Amino acid sequence: MIKHQSKSQPRWTDVKAKLASFDRARLLGLVQDLYATHQDNRTFLHARLGLGEDVLEPYKQTIDRWLWPDAFRKQDTSVAKAKQAISNYKKAVGDPAGLAELMAFYCEQASGFASDVGYQDESYFDALVRMFDQAVAIASTLPTDTSDALIARLDRVRSISHKCGYGVGDDMDSTLAKYAKRTTDGPSLRRKS
Repeated sequence: MIKHQSKSQPRWTDVKAKLASFDRARLLGLVQDLYATHQDNRTFLHARLGLGEDVLEPYKQTIDRWLWPDAFRKQDTSVAKAKQAISNYKKAVGDPAGLAELMAFYCEQASGFASDVGYQDESYFDALVRMFDQAVAIASTLPTDTSDALIARLDRVRSISHKCGYGVGDDMDSTLAKYAKRTTDGPSLRRKS
């Protein structure tokens, strides 16, 4: 007699129940198979386990590919795929400094590409402004030296973004006005009430 599958999709609780019966060798074998199956799994495990010289590099490569595509190869942009790289890093590690770095890099790539090739896409710019807001917010929670360096980079993004149109630079001005207090030696981040 053939067993009929349940109509509902398996969930994490179902997987967890099956994994509970695995011994160490079988569990390691499963992880090894997942590792071999897809590059995203390898990237996740390397980041989670802190393996490699720069765990952010694979995520930056993905962001770069989707926000600054090769026009000669007729590649498209994809905000969703670039943002997914940041989401994947957050799931793997979630380190606030790493997240802020990836978000600042996202902003640099998006504004640089738009400025360099004259790219005009309102949804691309909306996503850039939202990422800029998130990057400033996370940077404001980091130690001062890290925060100041990130804000200086984001300030350059803001400056470049004034050339984009669509009010992108103005929106970024507003964001920095909420969070940043300028000093004589450069931007310093202090959250205002």
